[in-house]
Amino acid sequence: MKKLLVTILALALTIAGQAQEETVDTAQFVVMYNYECRTQNDEAAPITDKMQVVVQVGRTVTKSMPYSVYRQRDESEEADVAADYQEAYVHIPTVWMGYPEGQVTVREFIFPHEYEGYEPTTDIAWALSEDTMTVSGYLCQQATATFRGVEWHVWYTEEIPSSAGPWRLHGLPGLIVKAESKAHSFGIAKLRQETSPIIAPERRPDVQRMKYAKLLKHKNEIYGNRQYVKNPTYYVPDLQHSISHMCVFQMNGQDYIFANDHPLLMKAHVYQPLELMEQ
Repeated sequence: MKKLLVTILALALTIAGQAQEETVDTAQFVVMYNYECRTQNDEAAPITDKMQVVVQVGRTVTKSMPYSVYRQRDESEEADVAADYQEAYVHIPTVWMGYPEGQVTVREFIFPHEYEGYEPTTDIAWALSEDTMTVSGYLCQQATATFRGVEWHVWYTEEIPSSAGPWRLHGLPGLIVKAESKAHSFGIAKLRQETSPIIAPERRPDVQRMKYAKLLKHKNEIYGNRQYVKNPTYYVPDLQHSISHMCVFQMNGQDYIFANDHPLLMKAHVYQPLELMEQ
């Protein structure tokens, strides 16, 4: 029964993603990062949320995404209900750097809607250091910067000539292999040569498009409200009518609830924003 339920979810997510696809670049290689967020649960106990972030690095476009988004392109892979549910705690968006040209596009789901934000590409004012460290076998140099109110310490390697990195971190003379802030950390887990299409955001009428500054404000206001941890859907005026379909998976004594093909949290963790303000 467990396998059947997981297969049903995988089919639902596949169907949901079968909108018309547009290839905007071709990845030259793919990087997988382990991401951690140090926060608190709904009982104020310290907790570290973990997930994987995948970055497709093309010639002109870089796409950073949660592993669940990357996995959907492979129909042979079954959905990982527990991992997908874990991703919902940390709010990592899908980011296209360089799409459209000179711009950044961000997609994320804030129940019950999917949003798309757009803005010009923002340069990060990195301060380079002569400090070096070996990370995952790569000789790296350190750089620091404050990006939208969050201070980052990163290590990049010129052994991989790419200015890419996880999420929106970019702009150094080598691939970012490790990045840390007070609450967040990204660390390279795997790099592989892979020629794969980088797919543009699906053009669907139900996606709410807006300037990224407005989306960021909306996101931080919702998740930053102290009601959110105890009642993650406090801001939805009519929850019942916002759900078109729902599935409940019971595994290892825990319920995993999916509404409209997305995890629906009953309790949340304290929000740790990657960005505090528009820059």
